[in-house]
Amino acid sequence: MELDQLTDEVLRRCDVLAACSEEPHRLTRTFLRPPMRAVHEHLRTWMTAAGLQVRVDAVGNMIGRLPSRDPEARILVVGSHVDTVPDAGKYDGVLGVLLGLAAAEALARRELRRSLDVIAFSEEEGVRFGMPYLGSLAICGRLTPETLAKTDADGVTVTEAIRPFGLDPGAIPAAAYTPGQVAGYFEAHIEQGPVLESLDRPLGVVTAIVGQSRYWLRFVGRAGHAGAQPMDQRRDALAAAAEFVGAVEAVAQLTDGLRATVGSLTVSPGAANVVPGEARLTLDIRHERDTVRRLRTTELLDLATTIARRRKLGFEYETVMDEKSVPMDAGLIDRLSAATGAMPRMPSGAGHDAAVMASFCPTAMLFIRSPGGISHHPDESVRREDVRAALKVMVEFLATELDRTD
Repeated sequence: MELDQLTDEVLRRCDVLAACSEEPHRLTRTFLRPPMRAVHEHLRTWMTAAGLQVRVDAVGNMIGRLPSRDPEARILVVGSHVDTVPDAGKYDGVLGVLLGLAAAEALARRELRRSLDVIAFSEEEGVRFGMPYLGSLAICGRLTPETLAKTDADGVTVTEAIRPFGLDPGAIPAAAYTPGQVAGYFEAHIEQGPVLESLDRPLGVVTAIVGQSRYWLRFVGRAGHAGAQPMDQRRDALAAAAEFVGAVEAVAQLTDGLRATVGSLTVSPGAANVVPGEARLTLDIRHERDTVRRLRTTELLDLATTIARRRKLGFEYETVMDEKSVPMDAGLIDRLSAATGAMPRMPSGAGHDAAVMASFCPTAMLFIRSPGGISHHPDESVRREDVRAALKVMVEFLATELDRTD
């Protein structure tokens, strides 16, 4: 098919897969639930028609291979995930898989020095088991017994979820590529933010996946009657939390590239006529440079301590996450940039399977403009011309990489 036909087919297939859902009126598709079978049936049909050799590994990753003329050649991997968050949009993850498949279709008649694997990762979002990246972790040989023992809301472990899908948990080690077998990994993904739209650019080359720190914070004061307790004698936990939230926003606005968010805040006892005695809140901090992230995190936690001390409150925090920034491969970034022309380079503020793959092999990512910056929402959308531009870049970039011998 020609580029325009392939673009239309990618978008049509996104619509088809969007109908594979656990819920009748919204898109929700989690790890190895029954709708994943329907996704696999569609993907198998499309991959086979494109001339790919199709298999499913022990964690439900579907892999279509476009083989090279040399069966011992290294492999270039392109892919993304096909699970979703609850009430999702239809392009997050899936678009990258289907663009990879379309690029393979465009390259199918060429003689390749490397093989091309198109992977539909079975899990990335972490919805069902509270643990993301199950698919890519398996590919890299990093699924641990502790991860396999994690349970979902019904008490089903990861291992127990694998068996009803007709897969063998004992074969999980065989799902991993051998060291050195993979020459590189490439992932196309919607940006999920507004930066490309604000720059009026269809595509962006990802430089790194930002490091992330996440905490639970707790201010502890003393509840009291809202009418009887004088203002100068209060130990108001919510007032302290509010002061801290304002400081978080101010620090982020003054630090280039920093994203700092208080996304959850709960107050106790939570009555209109009671001074709050306790406030629990989250703090999420992200930056491309780990030194900047850690410095600002330390400053904010110190500030929270100072606020609590001044207001005669207790303060404590718990570290939930501390993930380092993951840089993309410099050589791949340069070659991808050459294929895109003058498209901007930018960090990713969200996590992706590329973050796992980058620890295993050279990795690159291409962002596609998200109209309105909307993602993880039914209103998530793409522009046809952007999808076409991404596919054109991918075919050129992958053709070059598949012809390399290093």
